Amino acid sequence: MSIPLLEYNPFPLLEYNPLSQNHRVEGFEVANDEQPRIYTTDNQLDATELDNLIAAAYRQIYNEQQMLKSHRQQVLESHLRARQITVKDFIRGLVLSDSFRRLIYESNNNYRFVEICIQRILGRNVYSDREKIAWSSVVMTKGIIGFVDALLNSEEYLHNFGDSTVPYQRRRILPYRTKGEVTFAHMARYGVDYRNKLPQSSYKGDRKGAARLDFTLWAWQKNPPQSLEKIWVGLFFSGMAFIAFLFVATLLGF
Repeated sequence: MSIPLLEYNPFPLLEYNPLSQNHRVEGFEVANDEQPRIYTTDNQLDATELDNLIAAAYRQIYNEQQMLKSHRQQVLESHLRARQITVKDFIRGLVLSDSFRRLIYESNNNYRFVEICIQRILGRNVYSDREKIAWSSVVMTKGIIGFVDALLNSEEYLHNFGDSTVPYQRRRILPYRTKGEVTFAHMARYGVDYRNKLPQSSYKGDRKGAARLDFTLWAWQKNPPQSLEKIWVGLFFSGMAFIAFLFVATLLGF
């Protein structure tokens, strides 16, 4: 008699309280240009409409239109065009692609990675730091695949987008308000801790007011060890002495 194996999850999802964000407010207004455009395969789409849906999926997940050209997932696109996979499966493939892993996961810590995924998959901002911690524990225990599947199979995702609708930022603007939530497109794909690791460059002015270019340097180049400075100084004066010797030898030769 075989015993079915049960999934062991020592760290269940922590509890967190949803907050009153824009997307949780019921709306009764008439649709207008400020409302997000919904791309879905619930209706029969022609080739152009399906192209627009695929482009919308790239914009939502990668947050950059340029990604459609440089990081296309052509196999996934062909499966979607042939109706072999659903829009939800297509979104899953984009999030689990090597490009998304390299551009988003490897450029951020788990907390920021969770925040970006919730924005682009669930179409809303995180409720609190506790929600980041809760989903970060899923990333640590189940990995990226388990985390992404948990978001896509959540009641929130299925209720709002289902299998056939491209995720979008839900209810960014409320009626009778002059300002809404900042669009997710304004959020950089990597955090401050990653940007601080990159070489910095800037223009600085000298004492005479002329601008000079401070070329990009690594940290060890900007603050070299004293031993390297001594070696450089020794080589400089040795070179100057050799040049002076050649100059004197040339004069004496005449």
